[in-house]
Amino acid sequence: MLAAIATGLAAGFSAGFSALAHAATPARRPPVEVWKDPSCGCCRDWVAYLEREGFQVVVHDVGNTAARRRLGMPARLGSCHTATVDGYVIEGHVPVEDIRSLLDERPAGVLGLAVPGMPVGSPGMDGAIYGGRRDPYDVLRVARDGRVDVYRSVR
Repeated sequence: MLAAIATGLAAGFSAGFSALAHAATPARRPPVEVWKDPSCGCCRDWVAYLEREGFQVVVHDVGNTAARRRLGMPARLGSCHTATVDGYVIEGHVPVEDIRSLLDERPAGVLGLAVPGMPVGSPGMDGAIYGGRRDPYDVLRVARDGRVDVYRSVR
């Protein structure tokens, strides 16, 4: 009888510990594919930022103009790198929290997110060389039909 109780307690403890360990494991994110110029330092920094935040990144050092065009991101929203993640297009220095929100929300009719240009203080444009400067910028939501609105303002 005591052996059965001990075995039951051990099994319960083991199952509980296993469930706890599983709950502490972060959700696996889909890989990010990035097109950038091989000599772009801020693109390299943005890729490193994504990797630190748990994303697996595949990099194509071939420039991004053709990829941006092929993926349907309007040229007026262009930046120095273009990426895809789970069917969405990410243009420029988009923060990870916005990418995660997009992937969690999974909005229909949305092409992706864009941070046009290269705003100082955005991820990848925030190195020591900028002396802590942080310019305000908008993360834009781009619809498949071409409409654009502000997804989040960073101030």
